[in-house]
Amino acid sequence: MEALAVGSAPPRPGLAAPTRYPHLRRPRTLAAARCRPLAAAPMEADGGGRPSPAPARCASAETESEVDEAATSSPAAEAAAAGATEQGGNGSPVASIEGVDGIRIRRRPVTGPAVHYVGPFQFRLENEGNTPRNILEKIVWDKDVEVSQMKERRPLYMLKGALEAAPPARDFVGALKASYDRTGLPALIAEVKKASPSRGVLREDFDPVQIAQAYEKNGAACLSVLTDEKYFQGSFNYLEAIRNAGVQCPLLCKEFIVDAWQLYYARSKGADAVLLIAAVLPDRDINYMLKICKILGMAALVEVHDEREMNRVLGINGVQLIGINNRNLETFEVDISNTKKLLEGERGQLIAQKDVIVVGESGLFTPDHISFVQNAGVKAVLVGESLIKQEDPGKAIAGLFGKDISHAVAS
Repeated sequence: MEALAVGSAPPRPGLAAPTRYPHLRRPRTLAAARCRPLAAAPMEADGGGRPSPAPARCASAETESEVDEAATSSPAAEAAAAGATEQGGNGSPVASIEGVDGIRIRRRPVTGPAVHYVGPFQFRLENEGNTPRNILEKIVWDKDVEVSQMKERRPLYMLKGALEAAPPARDFVGALKASYDRTGLPALIAEVKKASPSRGVLREDFDPVQIAQAYEKNGAACLSVLTDEKYFQGSFNYLEAIRNAGVQCPLLCKEFIVDAWQLYYARSKGADAVLLIAAVLPDRDINYMLKICKILGMAALVEVHDEREMNRVLGINGVQLIGINNRNLETFEVDISNTKKLLEGERGQLIAQKDVIVVGESGLFTPDHISFVQNAGVKAVLVGESLIKQEDPGKAIAGLFGKDISHAVAS
């Protein structure tokens, strides 16, 4: 198995070289390691505001979290961490991707968190720099904190055993192509989804395994499983339970990916594909994560919403799946004509030349909707709400397509 250069290292004396995921290794202890210089450290400001050299570090003294950071940090994140010249109102570097590749959100609060502690007391200092400007920014800020905590509990090297024990990744792209060729209709990625920020709880009697089995029985080519807990009441336990229940459909981990560590974690839980959102990730991050997905055997559905994002993604090598979200993630407004707009003209021709599968997302409730996006050039659809709210989500698939697609054959 190919390893990532950023995390690879020769095996230590006396230890057998791992056969898979060699870049997932436990860090050496201080006592057992030799000190070697690292690359030039960034300058830090002293108390008087003048730059002074950061303390020298030994490679052997890297903590577990630092080793994880080396193996999972994206190029864009590393550039920000290295000390961007842009300064915030308090003089500290702005930890933001706003403006990079046209991205409008800030990855983290510019002026630090709003909540502060002095002894036993908690107080809030809210300002423009630490107040989310829209729901997507709020979700991403919270996700960044959540992932940092998860990485502390389960550093990357600790995922090695789970990755090797995980069932082999299934061919997500191949399943979509096979369904489209068989039925002549857009392949269905049916979503296992309990709630959403805009609609609240969609289904009270929520049994993820039962729903997944019903979707598979009624013609779904693949499944999407929400894993975000705070805003969608999802769980990685749902993903793992569906895979362990014997469902054969390839599984998409529907998550807000902000760190490459999440890719490894998703694969360890049985994911066959992951979602990468262009509104959240700069081009370098997407390119970097696509390479990790290839190493892990997973597909990546790269999601766009507007023309700028579509043009960006079409310029990235290795993209096989592009999802067009008809929902604006900043306002949560939906317009299915967005799909047609993004596939018109030269973009549509380029997509055909690249043999990219386009997935229509959001606002699809009727056979007319399916027909509309198919005529626009879509070969797969990702549908959740219009199925999950029905009494029998599996049988609702026939209503969505206007016929039973479980045994349908292209005419």
